[in-house]
Amino acid sequence: MLRTTTKQEVREQVKAWKAEGLSIGLVPTMGYLHEGHGSLIARARKENDRVIVSDFVNPIQFGPKEDLATYPRDFEADCKLCEELGADLIFHPEPEEMYAENFHSYVGVNVLSENLCGKSRPIHFNGVCTVVTKLFMLSQADRAYFGQKDAQQLAIVRRMARDLDYNIEIVGCPIIREEDGLAKSSRNTYLSAEERKAAVVLHRALTLGEQLVRSGEKDAAKVVAAITKEIEAEPLARIDYVELVDWNELQPQSVVPDQVLVAVAVYIGKTRLIDNFIVE
Repeated sequence: MLRTTTKQEVREQVKAWKAEGLSIGLVPTMGYLHEGHGSLIARARKENDRVIVSDFVNPIQFGPKEDLATYPRDFEADCKLCEELGADLIFHPEPEEMYAENFHSYVGVNVLSENLCGKSRPIHFNGVCTVVTKLFMLSQADRAYFGQKDAQQLAIVRRMARDLDYNIEIVGCPIIREEDGLAKSSRNTYLSAEERKAAVVLHRALTLGEQLVRSGEKDAAKVVAAITKEIEAEPLARIDYVELVDWNELQPQSVVPDQVLVAVAVYIGKTRLIDNFIVE
């Protein structure tokens, strides 16, 4: 597996692969890889001739009071997992390699970024769309793989690729969970033992909400209220949001639509966790 920190080496390798007529799968990550990332890499391996994994903590998607400095990192462990799963190239640039001095150009998606995490993290999705666009251009990938845990991100990247005519297929992959239901996340490492037990409330509450939706409940307020009540019963939990939106435009609904995303963001102690379910 090739390791590189430069855009030029990525371009040269991609050019060689394309000359051979090989297909390329891209897995954009911020590193500290776990089984959730592993599922994306494994699927990319099955569906493409070559697989590129980006391993880059993207500074422009973090707000001034967020956890950029403390975001967990373990590049050697990341490389080991990528090699085990058959990745061909891991791209691990420094911020200065990705963003030139006086960088002023950003990509964004309106409407879909206005609710959910977009409310409390107003610069986040412009940062995501910008770095993803750069990775698409560098990799010339045929397919890019994103996890459903970050459902708003998945929806936004899909819309961006469609609206701006990017010649790439966006592949959404299922949430990978711990045995007790907690969605796997790099930020789970922040949790104390007591907080880790409390964090299961997200999945428990969402399971309750999903049961209501699948049983035919059409009153969105009732679904949101049931989820909220379950989370609020956990003393260590503080809700950022509980929202029910349509899966196409990510806009709040009063009546449960046929294609629905129900998403939560909850602080367990000081750690902000997200989770969701989608019913189509």
